[in-house]
Amino acid sequence: MEKKMKSIFRGIKRHIKKDLKQVPSDQKPKPFVGVFASIDENISFIKNTFSCSDDLIIKEFIVRNKRGILVFLNTMTDSDKIQNNILSPVLEVNVDKLESVLKTKFLKSNNLIKAKEELLNGSCIILFDKDQEFYRLDVAISKDRAVIEPNNEQVIQGSHEGFIENLLINLHLIRKSIRTSDLVMENLSVGEHIQSKLTMVYMKNLANKEIIKEFKRRINYISMDHIPSIGSLQELIEDSTWSPFPQILSTERVDRVIGHLNEGRVAIFMEGSPSSLLIPVTFFAFFHSPDDYNSRWMIGTFIRSMRLMSIAIAVNLPAIYIAVIGFHFEVLPDDLVLPVVSSIRNIPFPPLIEALVMELTIELIREAGVRLPARIGQTIGIVGGLVIGDAVVRAGLVSNTMIVVVAITAVAAYSIPSTEMSDAVRFLRFPLMVLASTFGFVGIVFGFMFTLAHLCRLESFGAPYFAPWAPFRLKDIKDTFIRLPLWKFNTRPLDSNPKMLRQQSLSRGWKTNDTNRE
Repeated sequence: MEKKMKSIFRGIKRHIKKDLKQVPSDQKPKPFVGVFASIDENISFIKNTFSCSDDLIIKEFIVRNKRGILVFLNTMTDSDKIQNNILSPVLEVNVDKLESVLKTKFLKSNNLIKAKEELLNGSCIILFDKDQEFYRLDVAISKDRAVIEPNNEQVIQGSHEGFIENLLINLHLIRKSIRTSDLVMENLSVGEHIQSKLTMVYMKNLANKEIIKEFKRRINYISMDHIPSIGSLQELIEDSTWSPFPQILSTERVDRVIGHLNEGRVAIFMEGSPSSLLIPVTFFAFFHSPDDYNSRWMIGTFIRSMRLMSIAIAVNLPAIYIAVIGFHFEVLPDDLVLPVVSSIRNIPFPPLIEALVMELTIELIREAGVRLPARIGQTIGIVGGLVIGDAVVRAGLVSNTMIVVVAITAVAAYSIPSTEMSDAVRFLRFPLMVLASTFGFVGIVFGFMFTLAHLCRLESFGAPYFAPWAPFRLKDIKDTFIRLPLWKFNTRPLDSNPKMLRQQSLSRGWKTNDTNRE
């Protein structure tokens, strides 16, 4: 019997694959295998499907002379729920009254492929002999952490709620805050062998339908067995993976997602990930923080301007130091010439090597502080900042001026709210240091112009990445490097609607990059 069932199973599998190859990837129907009349055939099918895994539990029972089985994965289900809500009621009553006594939520189905998916999701199924349907009951283990504020996006004022790894709870936090029927949640899946659950959230009356369609198209073109994390998904769907700048905003804050949804953007959630992806976004969105809107507009504008100023400091300050020491010593004021000369007089390395050594040391200290436990990480930061810095200066390997430059650069880079943008800014200073050591100020200007041209050319799901500066739109500047009073926010930014922004740009003579990704 078992050999016969294996051959039947292989035939069904070949038949399903043959049919699916003839259908486009975005229109493939889910395979169907009906429930067998004999309960032994159902048992053989389930065992072959899960390769007789040790965590597959099949319990047989008899209720009023009718044979039945209870199937579940003990690694995904709660044994107390199974005992109290399923086994005890089933063994005590008549089969005809089964639905009325089950205490947990249940559904009926006649597709064994669907039964496999439900078992993997933490449900259990009940089958009876000569019954063409089965019961599905949710008895999954719930071991979710509490809803707390994300450690990497803390704020002083405002909400302290953050997403967790449970997709349903994350969607509940969004629905609880946006109580309107215009909020739409669409469930998707990605991955060919191991499917991951995705949910796309947007406001029906605000979101651009072209962006929603484009996101679904990119999801359908992903050909991978498994998408392990939302960061991998971000890399697979973004416009330009060769750019150091992130084109999709990742956040764990509920209030931040709600603000972008009200501007017409789309949020993507993934089961098992506490982060949400927001599309489309602009360069300036990575420098916004909920604190900007919870404080007075003048204070918010000042702090946001300081963050944007930190980009110029973090990218250019080491390069400017190298250019001044190597090529343009005459730009220093007379009062600074003697202190700088005395600090670099006995340094055996050229400015580029000196800067690279210190910058790489800072990056190593940061990486060690992140990977080690919190208490040890703080100790490493203190030791690296004080002991190592003081030791290299006393040894005459690095000048005092270089220590000051590296310290200011590190503080400026870490003041950026988005970790991904902070990483991009820290990475960019290394090629600029090489250009400064080769061409001086000319190399810095060339690198700045190249970076600016690259930012103007980038797109995020069809929206210009450097909007509202390229293309220029005066009304949208109210929420970029400045933050005007909230009563001035009477129009939504056009960067969330690429079609309208492109039409406005063409009417003003701008040429936009309208490339389609195949």
